Amino acid sequence: MIRPRHSAVRTTRLRPKKSLGQNFLRDENICRNIIALIQPNPTDVIVEIGPGEGALTKYLSPSVKKLILVDLDSRVIELMNEQFPGCMVVHRDILEMNLDALSIECGAKLRVVGNIPYNITTPIIFHILDQRSSVKDMVIMLQREVARRLIAAPRTKDYGILAVMCQMFADVSHGFDVPPTAFRPKPSVTSSLIRMEILSAPRHHLADEAFFRGMVRSVFGKRRKTLRKSLQYFIDHPGLLQPEPLDLQRRPEDLSIGELAGLSNELYTRTSRRDSFQTVPIQE
Repeated sequence: MIRPRHSAVRTTRLRPKKSLGQNFLRDENICRNIIALIQPNPTDVIVEIGPGEGALTKYLSPSVKKLILVDLDSRVIELMNEQFPGCMVVHRDILEMNLDALSIECGAKLRVVGNIPYNITTPIIFHILDQRSSVKDMVIMLQREVARRLIAAPRTKDYGILAVMCQMFADVSHGFDVPPTAFRPKPSVTSSLIRMEILSAPRHHLADEAFFRGMVRSVFGKRRKTLRKSLQYFIDHPGLLQPEPLDLQRRPEDLSIGELAGLSNELYTRTSRRDSFQTVPIQE
């Protein structure tokens, strides 16, 4: 059983900053359940995003080879340096961190954990997936509604860009829900723990990953339109859609990840030059 470093940690309360989306975890039973889900071991190099007051840090620190604490709040950085002198403490936005370089420096794949700010959940997930060759897995706390979008199946209202991209590159599973009462201050939403185990290769063959990502963003950005109509925002040569690679009267949410990969591969092979397609920035 992993025990917290009580001797190294004093009780400290920081005033949460709304501008940073801070809600500090305070429930010890929830903390222990999260640690059980992470299953840290002595060979791990873990990156903890947003350690806050150290609720998880005190369990992780004595249990792993190296613990890297990342936070944008200078108060948290000062507290972590004081309470956990054996950890690597980084005062930086996680979105600006080069995880590939960090993995090389540490000589191991990284495990990412944390209660990440809900207002930048999607950018953080995609930032990590962009550098997934250096990441072993993630155990992260999300807003429950966002967590549902990660694990959603085709032909459901939650199935979209997040589900497709996350499930293409990882095994995604739901851990458990966390009530607002576990945090200070109480958020207005229920949270969920999600585990993502990075695959050694995409779940389905991709002729070109950038092309696939652009197509997925474009068609789900127009999800109420048929594929024939939504693809017109991505392919600037209508002739590339003839003959139809599949039934383009279907909508994006009707296609499995494998079908989306197949559609992307077929369209990519029909594209003679890289500049013959365009993407439209989409905010899901």
